[in-house]
Amino acid sequence: MAVTILAIESSCDDTSAAIIRDGYILSNLIAGQEIHKSYGGVVPELASRAHQVNIVPVVDQAFKKAGVSVSDVDAVAFTRGPGLLGSLLVGTSFAKGFALTRNIPLIEVNHLQAHVLVHFILREGSEKRVPGFPFLCLLVSGGHTRIILMKDHLSMEVIGNTIDDAAGEAFDKCGKFMGFTYPAGPAIDQLARSGNKKAFSFSKPSVRGLDFSFSGLKTSFLYFLRDRLKEDPGFIEKNRADLCASLQHTIVTILTGKLVKASIETGIKEVGIAGGVSANSGLRETVTAEAEKRGWNIFIPELSLTTDNAAMIGISGYYKYLRGEFTGQDVAPLARF
Repeated sequence: MAVTILAIESSCDDTSAAIIRDGYILSNLIAGQEIHKSYGGVVPELASRAHQVNIVPVVDQAFKKAGVSVSDVDAVAFTRGPGLLGSLLVGTSFAKGFALTRNIPLIEVNHLQAHVLVHFILREGSEKRVPGFPFLCLLVSGGHTRIILMKDHLSMEVIGNTIDDAAGEAFDKCGKFMGFTYPAGPAIDQLARSGNKKAFSFSKPSVRGLDFSFSGLKTSFLYFLRDRLKEDPGFIEKNRADLCASLQHTIVTILTGKLVKASIETGIKEVGIAGGVSANSGLRETVTAEAEKRGWNIFIPELSLTTDNAAMIGISGYYKYLRGEFTGQDVAPLARF
């Protein structure tokens, strides 16, 4: 008998709803929030208010696109955390209300684990390679930078983590120094393609083990620009592409180096990337080159599944449904999971 999951994602500033049936995407709708660009980052209060406006129409469209009815849903999966508490509360409340009304199970999902599980989402009519276990995944986004060891679909061990800032935050903050609007990552990626990645050199942190650090890089980049602008006020404008290429090369080198180290130490060659920064062309190209050199079975998500989306919550909920891992109506969202 088919298992149909309604999935809700509202951890930050994207309101998303998806319908997953037996691991296959039937629909995956996302409503973004442009207002945050004016503030240089996500404003939590504004995000939660926008979720309240968006969630009903987004869910409605998800059902229409999937061609299923409310009565077809077997369970509701939702992001419990981590994320912005106000945003999570909107999604959690909607999911609880829907499940209570339909008298169906409620499934809480770890947002970070869900990012990794995008590699197991299937699409009707197309063949899909899926990782074997154990599986190493570099999860890299605006809020998180981790190396995760997956022993099965629901067993996640963090073996490397950032000790301060995430890689995505480094892209955004350094982009702000150069005059880019939030989020700066995509714009940096675009300009980097026409720049010289070896034009400028920025400090790389010395962090033991598999952990990361990007705070020092942000400081180094800021001081570098400050000193150059004293000499030439037009320095950024004249060197924008090279700055983007050099910054991106530095961040990608740090990320890839730790992923290579993790693969060597664990002996695992099932390797992937996930999260918003996994859309970065430099990172995708570099890990693909490493995979060819090191014999990895590499997994890179399609671009539509790199950012926050409900399909990843749905696939996580699907595997939890198969194991009977449900939660009660007293569940509360968690900013830190």
